[in-house]
Amino acid sequence: MTHRELMTRAIDLAKEAAAAGEVPVGAVIARNGELIAEGRNRREENQDALGHAEIEAIHNACEKLGTWRLNDCILYVTLEPCPMCSGAILNARLKRVVYGAYDLKAGSVDSVVNLFSYPYEHTPEIQAGFMEKECRELMTRFFSSLRGRSPTIE
Repeated sequence: MTHRELMTRAIDLAKEAAAAGEVPVGAVIARNGELIAEGRNRREENQDALGHAEIEAIHNACEKLGTWRLNDCILYVTLEPCPMCSGAILNARLKRVVYGAYDLKAGSVDSVVNLFSYPYEHTPEIQAGFMEKECRELMTRFFSSLRGRSPTIE
């Protein structure tokens, strides 16, 4: 699959999250261009603070591959990872992170802090702002719909 196809799948998962009343974040993990795992926000659905898309995708990738070391994998996620997810990315040793929208409130790759700039044993390559417009629009529409200013996400 291409980078665009993988991020499009993450966007589709974000739309599923929004339809379920969750903040619209979706994530997929690929290895050698093959989709191996995916996740979406489920914090409200499961009443679980750990219910972030990246955590679910990492968990599913580890299960599928039978290892916690994802050093040959790429994470595609619609929103800049938070501190918890950035920590999971570091621990899983993901090779690369590709994200769409910047998170000015909790982003821990570029916006608020860059946890990957610290001298950890392993840090991933970063590609920020990939398909940013599409990813940002999901967030904008979702939060506008909560305030009653626009229709819900399709």
